[in-house]
Amino acid sequence: MMAIVPITGTPGQGALYPLIEPGPSGLVKRSYALIDHLRSVDKRRIRRIFGVVSSGEMKAIDQGLVLFLGLEVQPASQGA
Repeated sequence: MMAIVPITGTPGQGALYPLIEPGPSGLVKRSYALIDHLRSVDKRRIRRIFGVVSSGEMKAIDQGLVLFLGLEVQPASQGA
């Protein structure tokens, strides 16, 4: 299984909709990752790779996933 984040051309607001620029990503227009539509699919359903997101775009996607999945590390509370 693989986790995928769908892409849309409709602009979104906030950390759950990071911008993906056209070009090396394989996209022909500005698009947005839909972090809140995260889903898992069988690897056999992935037929080909269209492009690659930049490291900055991947960092924005990762940050959105941390927020969406509640993976943010909470600081340890200090006892008295």
